[in-house]
Amino acid sequence: MNNAETALFKDKQLGFLIYLGVEAIMFMVLFITYFIYTPASSGPQPSDIFNWKTVVLASVFLLSSSGTIFMADRYLKKDNGKATIIWLLITLLLGLAFLGVEINEFASYIQAGYTTRTNVFMGAFYVLVGLHAAHVAFGCGWLTIILIHFKRKIPYTLFLEKQKIFSYYWQFVDLVWIVILVIVYIPYL
Repeated sequence: MNNAETALFKDKQLGFLIYLGVEAIMFMVLFITYFIYTPASSGPQPSDIFNWKTVVLASVFLLSSSGTIFMADRYLKKDNGKATIIWLLITLLLGLAFLGVEINEFASYIQAGYTTRTNVFMGAFYVLVGLHAAHVAFGCGWLTIILIHFKRKIPYTLFLEKQKIFSYYWQFVDLVWIVILVIVYIPYL
């Protein structure tokens, strides 16, 4: 990478870190809202509906993806394309598995009659956890595009840049999940 490319990449990194800061503030507001309205004064309580097996399974899938994205980064720095792709594909599969568990969780709550209108706790829960799931879905789409770029053999420095910024995003999404575990699920399991 020449000096101009390095400077441009640093600007993109800084811009993306600012974006993540704004996202962190948004999630913080949602966490505060959830905390204020949970438990609800009437209707289902978190301990009535949360299933620890679902929470553990979702957590295993998503938190394992932190390790796989780390391995992809490691092999990318070593310029080992095959290993990088394998780890990125595993990351994608883990993200999709997490989404499958979350969709199943939401579907089971809705089938039981627990919707956003049930009480303020359920509304806050769906917005917070649903927004996180939307971020994971976006990340899966982004990762798919990165894999397409790799197959099309874009320049290594450009791919490295894209992968690095994606890694920041994915680690952020995993960090938000840890906070969701601590604030939303664990106190009520």
